[in-house]
Amino acid sequence: MNKPAPIVAELGRPETPEETAARKAASSKAYRSSQTVRSLIAALLATLAVLAVIIFAVPRGEPASAPSVDLTGIAADVENTMDSAVIVPELGDFWRVNAAELQSGATVVWDITLAPAAQDERGFVKVAQAFDADSRWAPQRLEGTAPTDTVTIDGIEWDVFTPGDSASNISYALGTQAGDDYVLLYGSRSADSTAELAASLTPQIRTLSEAS
Repeated sequence: MNKPAPIVAELGRPETPEETAARKAASSKAYRSSQTVRSLIAALLATLAVLAVIIFAVPRGEPASAPSVDLTGIAADVENTMDSAVIVPELGDFWRVNAAELQSGATVVWDITLAPAAQDERGFVKVAQAFDADSRWAPQRLEGTAPTDTVTIDGIEWDVFTPGDSASNISYALGTQAGDDYVLLYGSRSADSTAELAASLTPQIRTLSEAS
């Protein structure tokens, strides 16, 4: 004998099969919804835990500094290769060397890239010593710019180039003959800053001139 269906208080009668099915479906839906929320919260907590490990547990050091350039050592190798003296700027506390190399081509060039050592200083100056060359070589490095003036620094006459705005960011240059070679200082530093660098090279310019 089948047991009679229980009377539902709010209905005052037993549920119909359709009402029973609807109630169970609603209950299942509510359960699944609660499980989704719980899963979302659990996933969020797990993500936060991973981030905490990355932030607090992984050791972090200072950024690796750029490798230093052995200007003196490279210059010595270039002198042996060229069998000739080369310009070696005195860096002091102001300049650092970003690059130094011997560049081959129709004119062989000893090329040094200098930049201020201080973080709040901007710009660069390249020191280029073109072997067996004169001022006609300079426009190759200055996008065709010819000298517009001359300036005397420590008794040495320098050609003045003002390329202006350019894709290579070269705004000012000084060049002078040093014996058989032509020395060019060019970059984005001011005229005064470039002239100070030129003045520091006076003894070496004179030595090259006297050796020719």
